[in-house]
Formats: sequence, C-alpha cells, structure tokens
Amino acid sequence: MPAHRPNHPRQTADAARPVVLTAFRIVVGLLFACHGAASLFGVLGGAKGGGTVPLGQWPGWWAALIQLVGGALVLLGAGTRVAALLCSGSMAYAYFTVHQERALLPLQNGGEASVLFCWAFLAIAMLGSGPYALDRLLTRRPPAAAAEPAIRPTSTV
Repeated sequence: MPAHRPNHPRQTADAARPVVLTAFRIVVGLLFACHGAASLFGVLGGAKGGGTVPLGQWPGWWAALIQLVGGALVLLGAGTRVAALLCSGSMAYAYFTVHQERALLPLQNGGEASVLFCWAFLAIAMLGSGPYALDRLLTRRPPAAAAEPAIRPTSTV
C-alpha cells in the first residue's frame, strides 16, 4: 500500500509543520550563535566588522555570551523555551537601549536584526523546539501533536 499523501494544501502544511518549526529553530539558533562567536572570538568578520568585544564589557560582552550560548542551546533544542526567552529579552533590551534612541522605526535606526531576532525567539519560546530536538531525545516525550489532549470531553448525560 502506498504511503498516505495529503490531498489538500492544508493537510500538506499541517504535515510539514514539525519539520518547518525544527528548521526555523535551527537556522535562528545558528545565526544567533554566529553573532556571538564573531563578537567573542573575532571569527566570521569579528564584532562590527573586526576585532572582539572586550572581556566583561557591559553590555556588549554579556550580549555576545548570551548570543553564543543561547543560540547554541536553541540550535540543539536543549532548554529551548528558556534559552529562547532569554535571547528574545536580550534582543528587546538591545533594541530599546541601543537602536531606539537613534530613531523611532527599526528601518531608520538599524535595529531590524534585533527586532527580527526578538520576535523569532519569542515565537520559538511559545511554540517549543519541535519534534527534532535534544530535549525530546533526552526526555523521550512524544511530540505535542501526538500527545493526549489535556482536557477530555465529558458526557453530560
């Protein structure tokens, strides 16, 4: 018997959701970790086009550390919700303390990356890691879609 194929675009989208969520988490985590590595170690072009952020400097070094560690945790799907929430908050902080004072809108103040990372990590924190994550492997929990519903309908008869 051939494998079941969704015959409606909605079914196709629903079937792809776990893979897309996982891919989104991996890409966002990788990009964020690369920003941290660039700032901390001077790789990939370094901090702001060259060099590193001085050790312990507030807030740059700490932000880079959050980017590297938080991005790596999100990439791997380990402690995803907490790591993503911390990353989201750090980007909100960056936007309002660095970019917002230059101009009102992200396009005017150079804060597009901060805003996009902030909202992407907030989405990951709310949606979770997806089925293909280190968290799932370690806890052996079933994916959310396959889990039993928390509330079961009861009979009123």
